[in-house]
Amino acid sequence: MPKHYKIGILKETKTPPDRRVALTPEQVVEVMNKFENVDVVVQPSELRCYKDDEYLRVGVKLQDDLSDCDLLIGVKETKIPTIIPGKTYMEFAHVAKKQPHNQKLIQAFAENSNTVIDYEYLTDKNGVRLVAFGHWAGVVGAYNALRAIYLKHKLGELPPAHTLHDYNELKGVLSEIRLPALKFVITGGGRVAGGAQEVLGQANVVEVTHEEFLSREFDHPVYTRLDPWHYAKRKDDKPFEWDNWVSNPADHVSTFLPYAHTADVFIACHYWDFRSPHFFTVDDMKQPDFRISIIADVSCDIPGPIPSTIKASTIADPFFDFNPTTGKEEPAFSCGMNVTVMSIDNLPGELPRDASEFFGRLLIDKVLPHLLCDDCEGVIERATVLKDGKLTPRYAYLQDYLSGKE
Repeated sequence: MPKHYKIGILKETKTPPDRRVALTPEQVVEVMNKFENVDVVVQPSELRCYKDDEYLRVGVKLQDDLSDCDLLIGVKETKIPTIIPGKTYMEFAHVAKKQPHNQKLIQAFAENSNTVIDYEYLTDKNGVRLVAFGHWAGVVGAYNALRAIYLKHKLGELPPAHTLHDYNELKGVLSEIRLPALKFVITGGGRVAGGAQEVLGQANVVEVTHEEFLSREFDHPVYTRLDPWHYAKRKDDKPFEWDNWVSNPADHVSTFLPYAHTADVFIACHYWDFRSPHFFTVDDMKQPDFRISIIADVSCDIPGPIPSTIKASTIADPFFDFNPTTGKEEPAFSCGMNVTVMSIDNLPGELPRDASEFFGRLLIDKVLPHLLCDDCEGVIERATVLKDGKLTPRYAYLQDYLSGKE
């Protein structure tokens, strides 16, 4: 580490806007106290959930021009015109799955000789992710599923999460919710699913076993949660093995359909590899026995394993309908035969203060020690997509995507 290391906290430039920040005012002070010779400055922002004054009050310097910083830390993707050549960026870049909408971004980073560290790939030696907003995505995603139920079933209207001060206020809303006897299915077993389960529990939705879920109807709302071995199987019919799933997801097929025939609401909280099987097809959705009428796609992979997720919705306009017959989008709640979709791709942005504090804690405890020391465990290296504008060996598979050939 150089004698003096300067970190710049970026203002978020993505549209639609995101109000989160990687480090809260108190956390910036903590970083400077904890790591010798590290200075942190914050780019002013009128949108951020923590106001400029909150940083100034604890003695943090505001600085508009971050070109003298060694590392620039943001949350969502940097807007291309704001890229500073030659700098190291740490953010959710959303390029490593060859996302079409961010192809120009990775090309711009490469052209500007940037180094890009992607939060999503910061892992320990066992492959476990170190930082994520996942818990808060699950919390808000499940809450938005409840909002959709209220609107679709004409039960009234629940306040959007972003209009509430914080999670404590949201809990008060959850305690008053009264739901019909609907069945929810959650996919995924990580922090995202945990957040969704937390919200459903507070709304008095009871967890049941997979067998009960598939074979019984209930007089109260229930949910079940699926791991990959519950919704996928090997093509060769050999027993499911986790390591084989991780390394060879394309050798599997979906076994999710029984749940699509018994669930009313699907809350998708899984991690998806672009080689993995899709949960179901548009043709499956056209069948009379396809029961799911609301999909809260927290994972929001486009294109991805849920064919009705044809776009990311926004915090301002969270819901749309998908017509399986036409394969097209229609206005939300416009037709009972449609599937209503919530596919906001920055869900934690609805509870930005809670999410920012949670994320910054992980960053300080689990990432900065590796970044500011010698990265002896390879944590930073594993998450570095571009180094000085060139793809690192781990991400060499992106070469055609970067070159514009795919």
